[in-house]
Amino acid sequence: MSHRIHALPSQLVNQIAAGEVVERPASVIKELVENSLDAGARLVDVDVQQGGIKRMRVRDDGQGIAREDLPLALSRHATSKVASLADLEGITSMGFRGEALPSIASVSRLSLISRERNAEQAWQIDGEDADPLPAAHPVGTSVDVRDLFYNTPARRKFLKTEKTEFRHLELVLRRLALARFDVGFSLSHNGRQVFSARPADDARSREKRIVELLGQAFIDNSLRFEHEAAGLRLWGWIGLPTFSRSQADMQHFFVNGRMVRDKLVSHAIRQAYQDVLYHGRHPAYLLYLELRPQLVDVNVHPTKHEVRFREGRLVHDYLFRTLHQVLADARPEDVLEGDPGNPPMRRSPGTDNQSGNSPIPVREEKAAYQPSLAWQMPAPRAHRQDRPGPPPAVSDQEESAQNPPLGYALAQLHGIFILAQNQAGLVLVDMHAAHERITYERMKLALAGQGIRSQPLLVPVVVKASPREVELARENRKWLANLGMEVDVLSKDSLVVRAMPALLEGADAEGLLRDLLADLVTHGSSERLREAMNEVLSTMACHGSVRANRRLALEEMNALLRDIERTERSGQCNHGRPTWVQMSMADLDKLFLRGR
Repeated sequence: MSHRIHALPSQLVNQIAAGEVVERPASVIKELVENSLDAGARLVDVDVQQGGIKRMRVRDDGQGIAREDLPLALSRHATSKVASLADLEGITSMGFRGEALPSIASVSRLSLISRERNAEQAWQIDGEDADPLPAAHPVGTSVDVRDLFYNTPARRKFLKTEKTEFRHLELVLRRLALARFDVGFSLSHNGRQVFSARPADDARSREKRIVELLGQAFIDNSLRFEHEAAGLRLWGWIGLPTFSRSQADMQHFFVNGRMVRDKLVSHAIRQAYQDVLYHGRHPAYLLYLELRPQLVDVNVHPTKHEVRFREGRLVHDYLFRTLHQVLADARPEDVLEGDPGNPPMRRSPGTDNQSGNSPIPVREEKAAYQPSLAWQMPAPRAHRQDRPGPPPAVSDQEESAQNPPLGYALAQLHGIFILAQNQAGLVLVDMHAAHERITYERMKLALAGQGIRSQPLLVPVVVKASPREVELARENRKWLANLGMEVDVLSKDSLVVRAMPALLEGADAEGLLRDLLADLVTHGSSERLREAMNEVLSTMACHGSVRANRRLALEEMNALLRDIERTERSGQCNHGRPTWVQMSMADLDKLFLRGR
């Protein structure tokens, strides 16, 4: 091999560039549709075959391309969107590098047909080195991409199944449809129309599009707002804390119409929700930030998914304060309890404590905790507090019956913690974390056997869902059944839960189904979820666990302590949080400066 420096062939240069912008069929669709939007299209039709691997065709009614410009359109670094440094510093278009079409053409069989407005003739070009030929086509442009990666078999091997690739492609187009309400979109796969959205020019039609793409439940459980300050404008919909998700699958943020994933933005939004959202839950939102193009650099990544704000601290603080205030101004009944496993508690008018010291809401429920085995508290006996030491070994059955490792419950603190006394001193137990670990281990054991047993619901629960979630539920019905969930499809935007896991008796059926669907959306298929089954079981266990602010009787508390002892010894829940903490008598003495 020669070590002399030489110029690379243009075909190889284009294929190297394709490695940056063309990862899979979804990448191609993103680049082509963004070009259509930049061309002023009002209608964009996407037709794909075999998940886009066999064929992708994007047709628009934009301004079209002149005959003499068609060869340039397939040349590297040729664009109509940037002519000077000033243009580059104030980008308003979606694409501008001039790399997408030549890169795509280098790894596929590409055909481009276009007709300008007021032009009598359309022109077609097949490949970079071909000459334009007359063709029949309405005003606008069609790009036809066939046999993706046919000439780069190593990259073709990295493609997933047809179903997986199409899901990625569909998600990209749905996000673009959320970015541009003023444009109509349609998507067909293997001759079947998947979705069609007409241009939405008013508030009512915008919400209709959101329902089609994200589901009715998102609109029903979100707050619409608009705010402008310091040259920044933020508007959109943020989900109530009670509509939180197990995955970050319903988070859409657009900067000047461009879908981005930005760490600064994510941090600001997490901070805005931190006081009202449970640990491990993710908010749902659809947000649009508008600012002068000169204040944001979109040229920091080839795929343009990332941006850099020139005034990062200003943007962060603006996002945080605006969203925090929107959540704070929401009605009390909407945000009183952000518990994902239970519906929100709703206060009746006039029940607020006028002094500002509202009592802690406590739910009075019969049998709030059900022990796994019948357990009776032994007769009270004197506890010797002058003998601090380690808890007795569980293997010593006779001794442990009198001195169980976690001792006996004394009281409940703020409906969250159990205070128990054992031989060593004081045990503090997080009710929810402990019960979650117990439920998780039981479900894991059941799944390793014949599956999780289901229990029919007395009244089936109807759940509003997005068309995509409905399709996922239909395709993965057997997988859900193995988890104890019997789910049927009612219509294109609604599901019905007929049975729940017996281990999760009393759990919120709608919330549990939404979280399982979020897992499906994130991981793509039940096959990939098998690899993440521990995460799925953690999601389910959280829904079946004793919630904060539930009052337990002493017998229920002691039953929970005994189940902890039988289930785990690490003192951690399946999310890694402590379930209980031991404080010895010596630790307590130090707190009060006592000597022994």
